Amino acid sequence: MRYLAIAALIAAGPAFADGVNIAPGIASVTVETPSGPVEISRIQDVENVVTGEWAKTSRPCPNFCIQPMSPAEGVTTIGELELIAFLQDPEVTVVDSRTPDWYLGGTIPGAVNMPYTEMTDRLGELGCELDFEGWECAEARKVAMFCNGLWCGQSPEAIRRMIDAGYPAERIFYYRGGMQSWRVLGLTVTQPGG
Repeated sequence: MRYLAIAALIAAGPAFADGVNIAPGIASVTVETPSGPVEISRIQDVENVVTGEWAKTSRPCPNFCIQPMSPAEGVTTIGELELIAFLQDPEVTVVDSRTPDWYLGGTIPGAVNMPYTEMTDRLGELGCELDFEGWECAEARKVAMFCNGLWCGQSPEAIRRMIDAGYPAERIFYYRGGMQSWRVLGLTVTQPGG
């Protein structure tokens, strides 16, 4: 399944001749967002550097501790190519689990904001149904989740809360690199509401 998604990604867009491509032969892909289609590509300036908050390498732990490769048993950790393939798949919801202030500062095109503090209240948006004993998630959607980066605990916390509430772990995918890795790679960032 993973290889088919990546193969579809390879066929998704044109390649810049000698540009900064996403992968060999893939210069860009287009994803649907509530505001219309957005093209994801990498910044073409080979002198570009990450600055500001995203260039910071050290944050105090706690709260900003390096996260494990997998936040919970049964959850699959993914990279950028898998996330881009998920962004193009209407059967998958890509969730930015950061708080609204972080989300409004820029997000991955096509991601919806569901703050980690609200996840167990919003499982109905992901195909679960509320019953007398909590959530019934037999029809849960596939969901790919991210937050700020390798040191951010917001999406791992959301994932653990979802599983505790009954969400099937095998339907959750964790983009561990988050916004910091996305930005380090020079991939397109959108400003919600902007």
